[in-house]
Amino acid sequence: MKIPPVKGTRDFYPPDMAIRNFIVDGWKKVSLRNGFEEYDGPIFEYLKMYQIKSGDEIVEQLFSLTDRGGRDLALRPEITPTLARMVNQQINALPKPIKWFSVPRLFRAERPQKGRLREFFQWNIDIIGVDQPLVDAEIIFTTVDYLRNVGLAPKDVKVKISSRKLLAAVLKSYGVPDEKLESLYVVLDKKGKLPADTFEQMLAEQVPDKETLAKISEFMQIDSIPELGELIDAGSEEFAAYNEIKEVLATLETMGVGDFCIYDPGIVRGLAYYTGIVFEVHDAVGDLRAICGGGRYDNLLRDFGGPAISATGMGMGDCVLEILLKEKGLLDQQVPKRQIDYFVACIGDIGNEAWRIIAKLRSMGYSANISYKTGGLSKQLKEASAQNANKCIIIGEEELKESKIGIKDMATGEQELVGRDEFFSGLDSAVVGTE
Repeated sequence: MKIPPVKGTRDFYPPDMAIRNFIVDGWKKVSLRNGFEEYDGPIFEYLKMYQIKSGDEIVEQLFSLTDRGGRDLALRPEITPTLARMVNQQINALPKPIKWFSVPRLFRAERPQKGRLREFFQWNIDIIGVDQPLVDAEIIFTTVDYLRNVGLAPKDVKVKISSRKLLAAVLKSYGVPDEKLESLYVVLDKKGKLPADTFEQMLAEQVPDKETLAKISEFMQIDSIPELGELIDAGSEEFAAYNEIKEVLATLETMGVGDFCIYDPGIVRGLAYYTGIVFEVHDAVGDLRAICGGGRYDNLLRDFGGPAISATGMGMGDCVLEILLKEKGLLDQQVPKRQIDYFVACIGDIGNEAWRIIAKLRSMGYSANISYKTGGLSKQLKEASAQNANKCIIIGEEELKESKIGIKDMATGEQELVGRDEFFSGLDSAVVGTE
């Protein structure tokens, strides 16, 4: 009986693993060069931690269990609650600002579909302890820095930026009561995800007053900062939030990524804990789910029993990103192919000597392989080529008598006979030269 993988999970065969490593290694490289430090936490946490952040309904969206001690636990569906818990534990000892990143494996009990699986990897970057728009800009810049790094351009992806603080102030100025804001956010967040008539119908159900509905619809159509500025009165409650988003976009322009970024009031983000700037990255065509999303969450650490401290961050899953990179042909160009430095081919029964050479090459830091099957030289050379070896070392009884080995360049086909000691001393020089 063949047992298939669990629905919504993936098997990573070597070619798939090469893609995963390419994505994850790129995330880590960009994080480090932007000044972030890596952290991680346990793969399961107390279920209560996710209920505090997202409410009791979150239980249906994650994998939960009761352990032998009767404790209610859950496989982590995200890592931000873990971050908040860890920071709160050592809040007085950690130097500020806290600028961390992580690449956790996450689990969500939802219906698998294109770009959304039950198990996935996610890049998270967060800055805690700075209450200035420039750190929101830095989170967005770091996100774009990675996207540029893998070959995506402004024609391929757009960073859509908005503000929950601005939206809340505008809605309240239109007469929307505080208790209606959360349910209205959920509808407004669907603006770019539903047909226009369906969205308008859902919005009308939330806002029965036609005058208020018209004002909200007009606000949601604004697509530029100058146009937004004409709507906002200096001295109003929403003016401070307007200045924040204006500063974020200006900073991103200064940092050279303005072409990637646009203002879009339709970016609301469904999670309730966002308090300020929010953003999502979408493919320019709009065929895929959001590549990533994030924003400011100034109350989360306080909700987890810590102090009120400002925070902003971003999460990018690997599933949608991989789909987009494949569609753009960027993976074939960049994912490293399997490659080894040396393949040792044997002529005749000289296996022991071949293994001595293999062991010495590996101990010197070179990758080396050998065929486990006895066969003619041509078959071994084909195996060396299949493993993408740079060079093939050929040894036989005649070469051993003279303490020599054949070296074949697999790219050019050129071959030479060199002394074994001379060959290894040359490798020693090469290794020393790279230190």
